[in-house]
Amino acid sequence: MESLWERTFNSWVFYEWELIAEDWFFLFAMMFFGFELIVLTIRGRMSWNLALDSVTNFVTLLAHLGLVTLFATLYLWSFYWAWELAPMPLPNTLTTLALCILACDLAYYWEHRMAHQIGVGWATHTVHHSSPHFNISVAYRHGPLDAIFGLPFLLVVVLLGFDPLMVLLSAALVQLYQTALHTESIGRLPRVIEAVLNTPSHHRVHHGSNPQYIDKNYAGILIIWDKLFGTFAREQEKVVYGVLPPIGSNNPLVVLFHGFSRLGQKVGKAQGLGNKLACLVRGPGWQPKTHP
Repeated sequence: MESLWERTFNSWVFYEWELIAEDWFFLFAMMFFGFELIVLTIRGRMSWNLALDSVTNFVTLLAHLGLVTLFATLYLWSFYWAWELAPMPLPNTLTTLALCILACDLAYYWEHRMAHQIGVGWATHTVHHSSPHFNISVAYRHGPLDAIFGLPFLLVVVLLGFDPLMVLLSAALVQLYQTALHTESIGRLPRVIEAVLNTPSHHRVHHGSNPQYIDKNYAGILIIWDKLFGTFAREQEKVVYGVLPPIGSNNPLVVLFHGFSRLGQKVGKAQGLGNKLACLVRGPGWQPKTHP
């Protein structure tokens, strides 16, 4: 008798599962955000700055959703084009789905790492890191190119033979898991969980501007990727959130485009075409030769 793990599913089932997962998770996230606000109010940590910061986070979310809609056709066309090139399309089973989630999790690690180490990537991803606060609303703080930056990494997963709609579901599950990590309300979890999975503690480190926390803990679901590739750091001293230098604004337009504004200034000051182009691909810590 065929087991549940071996049962073959229609591709569109994965699309339906993705919609259900995203809708229910957003409802849970908003309920949890309400809980966080109550806790902050009780502890006397609620402020106008935090409230305005949270509103800005959801404004960037609306902009992100608009761009996702705009790029949806490109995503699907690219995925099905890559799937045609896959040497061996894989069956749509739960076993394959589990492997696809694992592959998307690894792809997310490298996408996330490159967003920190490529100039253009950081120009969009810095938006997510620019909040001086850390709560579930920060998970929805998106940059202007976030809707498209991950496409090349997911295309690799499709080329392995995974169904495009299965890849979209898997990538969504990785993102939803990461969304849940944006909280200070949960401390460290049992050691066995902290050793294998990404946790709020690990992700607080990732959002820290403390010198020892910068460019650490890129993981989506499994923290083992960071341990394997040498980018892991434990939460020790109190995390200072935000970017350096701080943007000091809750204006959604400033928040959305400050990364590209800073990159543009860097390119403008760079000496020669080679240095200007290097600004786009070298990490944000790299400094070009500038005009005297």
